[in-house]
Amino acid sequence: MRSATLALAAFLSTAAAHYTFPAFIYEGKTTGDWSDIRMTNNHNSLGPVTDVTSSDLRCYTSATNATASTLNVQAGKDINFQVGNGLTIYHAGVVNVYFAAVPSGSDAASFAGDGDVWFKVFEIPAVTDGGSSISFPAQNVPSVNFTIPAALPSGQYLVRMEAIALHVASTFGGAQFYISCGQIDVTNGGSGTPGPKVAIPGVYTGNEPGILIDIYYPIPKTYTQPGPPTHNACPFKQSSFPCTFRKPTHVPPHTLLNIAKLMKLHAEWYFMGSADIRWSYTKHAAVGVMHNGNL
Repeated sequence: MRSATLALAAFLSTAAAHYTFPAFIYEGKTTGDWSDIRMTNNHNSLGPVTDVTSSDLRCYTSATNATASTLNVQAGKDINFQVGNGLTIYHAGVVNVYFAAVPSGSDAASFAGDGDVWFKVFEIPAVTDGGSSISFPAQNVPSVNFTIPAALPSGQYLVRMEAIALHVASTFGGAQFYISCGQIDVTNGGSGTPGPKVAIPGVYTGNEPGILIDIYYPIPKTYTQPGPPTHNACPFKQSSFPCTFRKPTHVPPHTLLNIAKLMKLHAEWYFMGSADIRWSYTKHAAVGVMHNGNL
């Protein structure tokens, strides 16, 4: 009896440590599980993808061959990926969100996302301070909230959630990818040109310093977020502060600090943790603006 109890406890612990993203939250309403998000292979097991060369790295649907309904959304509005089963993102790790535009004449339900079509719209990196500590703002959150870029052209898109767990990533293939792909139809869009675009799989080799990493010892002094730069250089929720800068030809030494101060005043932060975390996101965003320019 005791062994059965221990086995059940171990199973429940493992299940709680793994997760899916089966639903959107949009305009305060939660969609049904797997209604606008393609059902993933791990909808029961909750297990991750660990092979970055596998086709499952894209949408994790090789066994389900799932499609979904397409959610109508507006550019410039917020949307969430909700963690399933009332759980949270259990493991220490980072988050990326990618979009892929559905080609003209096709629809999201039939679009596989092949080729160099994916661009990153949002990320939650690790926060480091030179080697004293490393923290993961994405850990333990029940949903991932981001803004659909206001300059994104209208049309249908696949939107791909990627949570990379790094708790056992010190050996090759140890990083765990928790993935979902949803289908959205964007209205009231802008005239931006999304990019840079990458293929999934293909975007990672598994040897990237943000994927093959020991987060425990020695404590990393810095962290490099996997994948291409964030589209629109806005890795956080923003309100009145614009995020459509032209890349300047000259950046005075004080400019980044002034931009960071302004962002700190006007940004709405997802993770209202310590001031150090908010400041790290501010600096990250300011540098991203200077490097990436306009949408």
